[in-house]
Amino acid sequence: MEELKVVYAEYATNDAESASNSTEYKFQTFSLSPPAFINTHHAQLASGVASLSDATMRLFLVRHGETVDNVANLFAGSRDSALTAHGVLQARRLAAHFAERVTIKHFFSSNLGRAVHTAEAVLDAQKCAKELKLVQLPELREKDFGSGEGAKFGSGVEHEGAETAEAMRKRIDRFLDEHLVPMFHEDNIVCVVSHGIILGVLFKALCARVSSTTAAPNAQPESLSASLVRPTWSNTGYLEAVITTLPENQKPGSDLRRLQMRIDKINNVDHLKGLKKTRGGIGSSKFDAKQKTMDSFFKPTARKRKAEDEVVVSR
Repeated sequence: MEELKVVYAEYATNDAESASNSTEYKFQTFSLSPPAFINTHHAQLASGVASLSDATMRLFLVRHGETVDNVANLFAGSRDSALTAHGVLQARRLAAHFAERVTIKHFFSSNLGRAVHTAEAVLDAQKCAKELKLVQLPELREKDFGSGEGAKFGSGVEHEGAETAEAMRKRIDRFLDEHLVPMFHEDNIVCVVSHGIILGVLFKALCARVSSTTAAPNAQPESLSASLVRPTWSNTGYLEAVITTLPENQKPGSDLRRLQMRIDKINNVDHLKGLKKTRGGIGSSKFDAKQKTMDSFFKPTARKRKAEDEVVVSR
């Protein structure tokens, strides 16, 4: 099998909530040369899947909708920047997209409002929404930029006290060990709504824990090499992956079960096709949840797309 290289966003020169243009990131490239045994550091993963029957996890790693700080070009990691009116529309489009295509069983999100509100929109659109629960976790919060929080891009402000890469890896390991890994015992469809940088950390951690990582031919733009994976996240963009156990003839001689991951989509924003931001600054304004949305004026089956794509905001 050809070696798959993953180009990973270690940190951003811009805000973690910036657009997904890959030139805004400093990338660290690491190679995944299958077969690679599960690291003993992650013993819980090995023990957690050792006696399992074959199972498949379909995993969606989603970035939240557009925020006020995105529009203002401010560093926003741990500060709770609100969704814009356009960000709410993005979340609704994503929710409808998933509702038509997949039945999600488990939802996780950062406990920051922009991620929570995006995840809630997706959850509420699911057919079995009443049976679902959104698990909000501090482990999925964005990188804390320390004294750089709220600073303008290019302002030259030093980020004193900013969270380190090691600290981010540790909390992502906690999320994997305590929440995601236990779900490998049966078929599952999981949605994780979080933030640009920490999603990159999570993706890298997943790659390090599975035996092999491959990418579907159409997972990313044709301009990128098939052997190079460059995960990025636009607002409400998502990475879709499928994690399975290896076939019997490829498993190691020990009792450890081995996992493989296939990446099917990278930064998928098909749901945003045709969505335009309202002019005059309205689309970039903070969404006011207390205001009625325009869809309250329409019946559920009437003018459906217009109802999804219009909101009232306070100026």
